[in-house]
Amino acid sequence: MREPSGSSPSTVAVFGLGYVGSVTAACLASIGHRVIGIDNDEHKVQCLNSGNAPFFEPGLEEIIRNCAASGSLSASLHIEEVLDQADVALICVGTPSERNGNLGLDQLRRVCEGIAAVSAQRVKPLIVAIRSTVFPGTCDDVVIPIFAGCPQITVVSNPEFLREGVAVDDFLVPSLLVVGGHDAGAVAQVAGLYRNLDVEGCLVTLRTAEMIKYACNAFHAVKIAFANEIGALSEPLGVDGQEVMSTLCRDTKLNASKAYLKPGFAFGGSCLPKDLRALSYRASRLDVKVPLLDAALPSNQHHLDRAIRAVIDSGGKKIGIVGLTFKENTDDLRESPVVGMVEHLIGKGIELRIFDPHVNLEIIYGSNRNFLLNAIPHISRVLEPRLEDLLLWADQLVVTQKPTPEGVKQITGSKLPVIDLAGAGVARAS
Repeated sequence: MREPSGSSPSTVAVFGLGYVGSVTAACLASIGHRVIGIDNDEHKVQCLNSGNAPFFEPGLEEIIRNCAASGSLSASLHIEEVLDQADVALICVGTPSERNGNLGLDQLRRVCEGIAAVSAQRVKPLIVAIRSTVFPGTCDDVVIPIFAGCPQITVVSNPEFLREGVAVDDFLVPSLLVVGGHDAGAVAQVAGLYRNLDVEGCLVTLRTAEMIKYACNAFHAVKIAFANEIGALSEPLGVDGQEVMSTLCRDTKLNASKAYLKPGFAFGGSCLPKDLRALSYRASRLDVKVPLLDAALPSNQHHLDRAIRAVIDSGGKKIGIVGLTFKENTDDLRESPVVGMVEHLIGKGIELRIFDPHVNLEIIYGSNRNFLLNAIPHISRVLEPRLEDLLLWADQLVVTQKPTPEGVKQITGSKLPVIDLAGAGVARAS
């Protein structure tokens, strides 16, 4: 493991002087590092060396001018002139879309092959940090093999989170810093490049770092599309969409928060499915297309289908299910995805039993009881009143809602293989 570099400044080579590369190079130089930009575009190289920004970005010109004047920032057309001095090489080249939607990795490959060509005899360690947006597995499957003959090179992922128009501020006042890799020392060293900024680094695995960038961009796109669809639906109803969304964002406990943003089981209950159906229906009557909202219920069904397949594929002969209601700490069974899963499994002839601390057939009544009995007429035969009885009977557990702390201890202590559909942290290898 390579040890963190401590507090000494690093020499950083930045490959690619487009928006991301130029901002990264200039801002790293402004916080104390010696930075050399590398690009095959002579205009961009001349701009940096003369203290000019190669494009307009608020605040960038001044930083480049000051850093070029101080000697902390320069640029070159030639890898050989630069790489021997570098401790870290940040790759910031473009990864444009191909016709089929896949990423184009030609620029990334060329840069990495260029680095490898001049590094075969290298003695000084070099960390190659991929800052370009690449799909999870790219570093493992594409980048690392290129450096197979360069034992002094370690590869990490350091995705950027810069928005054009506010990129300098996003760099110097970051909301997120992610570095991932197989070598903890290299990850810490790259995170250390940003030590003068007010941000706590998220040090993760290599593929996690690559995936985080996609998750962030997808979430941004979904948020924009969601707000636009709410606005489009509000207008023909005589509702101020701006007021709706600004009020929605005032709820920082559930709406503009980390609530619900955790992989788990499918949603259900008496509100979400019903209200999504109502929105889709009313939008269709108003001739307003809301494909994002329309896709929510099918997406939820696909997630439930994946869970059902995982249970069937587990090969368990006696399936114990922990949780029957649509979420923990309620006895509400209406539109519970677990009920749908149980129906399907029973239909496949799978032997199962269920424990839910809040489901007691002698207590539940009304529409709640009717829904359960209509869906699973023989539910009384498969309900277990105690978790310990379920654990003694089953050879495979399926957790669909977060158990109590005591329940987690019991499940963990059972040593049974677990399919953790709720993200409850009780998974065991089968």
